[in-house]
Amino acid sequence: MAENKTKANDASVEEFLNAVPDEKKRADSFRLVQIMREETGEEPVMWGDSIVGFGSYHYKYASGREGDAPLIGFSPRKANLALYITSDFDRYGALMDRLGKFTTGKACLYVKRLSDVDEATLRELVRQSVVDMRATS
Repeated sequence: MAENKTKANDASVEEFLNAVPDEKKRADSFRLVQIMREETGEEPVMWGDSIVGFGSYHYKYASGREGDAPLIGFSPRKANLALYITSDFDRYGALMDRLGKFTTGKACLYVKRLSDVDEATLRELVRQSVVDMRATS
């Protein structure tokens, strides 16, 4: 079975974020670090070469594949900020309704800029996701 390429490592989160070319995205990324650190009580760690993660959990799929992943995290992508908060956005319907301007993928919340979302709602979504992830992993 293939080994998971996205692993926690010792790369510097600060150096990674300082290299983000877009000034606004860089500032939003540092703000996300502050928000996620405060809401999880965890320190940021690089996962792979482009994900800033907080905490970790162990997963095991029915296929037998298993590994570790960040409890929550984000990546400053070229087009948007990809937030890895939950894989079940439907469970947070009321929060999602209040969040603001975003799109979702299978396990990502995409925002162009943090000013597009309500920070208090984002914080609650992070808190709830962490509680749920910790309870199920």
